[in-house]
Amino acid sequence: MSAVITGIGVVAPTGIGVAEHWKASLAGVHALSALPESPIPLAGRVPGFEGADHVDPRLLVQTDRWTWFTLAASDLAFSDARFDPAAVDPLRLSVVTASGSGGNAFGQREIEALWRDGPRAVSAYQSIGWFYAAASGQLSIKHQLKGPCGVVVADAAGGIDAVTQSLRLLRDSSDLVLVGAAEAPLSPYALACQSGRTELSRDDEPRTAYRPFHPEACGFVPGEGGAMLVLESPARAAARGAEAYAEIVATASTHDGHHPVDPPPDSAQLVRVLRLAVGRAGLTPAEIDVVFADGLGDPRWDALEAEAIRTVFGRVPVAVPKTMTGRLCSGGAALDIAWAALALEHAVIPPSAHLDGAGTRLGLDVVTEARERPLRTALVLARGAGGFNAAAVLRRPPEGKS
Repeated sequence: MSAVITGIGVVAPTGIGVAEHWKASLAGVHALSALPESPIPLAGRVPGFEGADHVDPRLLVQTDRWTWFTLAASDLAFSDARFDPAAVDPLRLSVVTASGSGGNAFGQREIEALWRDGPRAVSAYQSIGWFYAAASGQLSIKHQLKGPCGVVVADAAGGIDAVTQSLRLLRDSSDLVLVGAAEAPLSPYALACQSGRTELSRDDEPRTAYRPFHPEACGFVPGEGGAMLVLESPARAAARGAEAYAEIVATASTHDGHHPVDPPPDSAQLVRVLRLAVGRAGLTPAEIDVVFADGLGDPRWDALEAEAIRTVFGRVPVAVPKTMTGRLCSGGAALDIAWAALALEHAVIPPSAHLDGAGTRLGLDVVTEARERPLRTALVLARGAGGFNAAAVLRRPPEGKS
């Protein structure tokens, strides 16, 4: 079962909305900035985002910034798809999100209230505001999406795994699925939780802190935001006259099963997930025009990923546009799928910021400047902490989005 992407909603450090995000992407805008008084020196933050501009005041007090991102991105995605959920049987509409961290700031605030003022000071919404499934629940309520509703937890691979679940729903029970992920992991508590990761960059210079596949790579920089997508079957989209950015023709997932933190000793499961995705798409590796890499930025992890890409594809353009935003946990794979769809739509591979010289020692063709070329297919690769691997293959539809 394949699906077409008929709507994209972006809330990311590169901008709010598809047009702003894509313009910033092609310009190679670098959105990493300093985090004062933090154990982590830099992060990618969504510029100018105010929850009150996008969320009903009644929901603001019940939800976390991460849920605000998904609510805003979903409104943008439905608008972009020219789709009104109220006009369709709600039992045929579904939502699937991914989350790796949940409502950090909300949880921190209520824990502080508990210790400072006692149990009666804790909000009644604590039980749902921090919960990793809160975004799916709030989206279901707001848009009356009464079909299957779910959430996937697979760290940075979650965005692709959520799409996999969406493809199953479109095959079995749903006419349309709202799918994607966003994260808001930059509150003090969330930053403290991340600060012990050995793969985290300690560089405080935005232009050198996050450089995957670069000879001087020193780790990753975290970020907030993500993307939501409207997925429909090709027949259903055609029936309502919807135009598509891209078709998701296959996905695959594997697991290293090696260690909770350390990288595996080889790239076997990465190679396997790439071959599974390409094979399920009915393609050969030579037919993949661009790979949107996971790009952790840690030399050990980068070497394994580069080995897998070389083993399966040989020489292929490799894009890592997340160097502009930082890694967005579960929101990263969803945003990479949006980037890949836009690249297919516009026949342009977006640049990877500050990666001049990257890939040379690892045998990769890393795209460091916007590269115009006819694109038929793209593959998105994502990895999550603990051994999650996921890949999605996208194909340009006969007629793109106007």
